[in-house]
Amino acid sequence: PLQTTNVLAQRYPFTLPPLGYANSAVEPAVDAQTMQLHHDKHHASYVESLNKALASRPTLHDKSLKELLSGLSDVPTEARDAVRNHGGGHANHALFWMLLAPGGQKSPQGALASAITRDFGSHASLMNALKNAGLSQFGSGWAWLVRNKDGKLSVKSTPNQDTPISEGLTPVLAIDVWEHAYYLKYQNRREAYLDAVLGAMNWDAASTAYAG
Repeated sequence: PLQTTNVLAQRYPFTLPPLGYANSAVEPAVDAQTMQLHHDKHHASYVESLNKALASRPTLHDKSLKELLSGLSDVPTEARDAVRNHGGGHANHALFWMLLAPGGQKSPQGALASAITRDFGSHASLMNALKNAGLSQFGSGWAWLVRNKDGKLSVKSTPNQDTPISEGLTPVLAIDVWEHAYYLKYQNRREAYLDAVLGAMNWDAASTAYAG
C-alpha cells in the first residue's frame, strides 16, 4: 500500500499513486464500486486540479505537498484555495487509503496504544470520540485523530478538504465523511458507515503515521 509520507514529499507535477490493494479488499466496510470511484475518480480529480492550479506558478514547483499545506499563508492568494482544497484532498485521501489497507493490527499497539490510554483513557473512548466527530461534522469533511508537536493526541473534525497539516498537527487517523465516501452502500446512514470504517482501520498504518 502507498505511504502517506511519500505523497507528502511529492512535488509538482503531483501524481496519483495506485491504491495498492484490490477495490474489494475492504468489503464489507467499503464496497468495491465506492472504492473504485473514490480513488480513481475523486482522488484523481484532486491531483489533476492541483496540477492545473500550479502549472503557471513555477515558484511553487519546488515545494513539497507538505510544505504547501503547512505554509498556506505563503501561497499566493490566487492559488491558496486550490492548494487548500485540492492539495488537502490529495493528502487526506492518501492517508485514508493507507489506513484502510487490509491486514495489520485491528487495535492500537506500542507507543500509539500508550498515548491513546494516556490521552483518552481507553481505545473505546477514542473510538467513541472519533465517531462523534464524524457524526457532528455538518456537511462534507473529515474526522481526525491528530498529534501535536508535544506528542499529545486529540480528536477533531475539519470541513471540506481542510487538513490538520495546515494547523501544524500530524494526522494519525482520518475518516472521510463526504457523502461520496459512503452513499452508494450506506445512503444517509453515516453512523453505520463510521462504525464499519472504524472497525476496518489498520492500526499498523496508524502507528506509522503517529511516528511520522
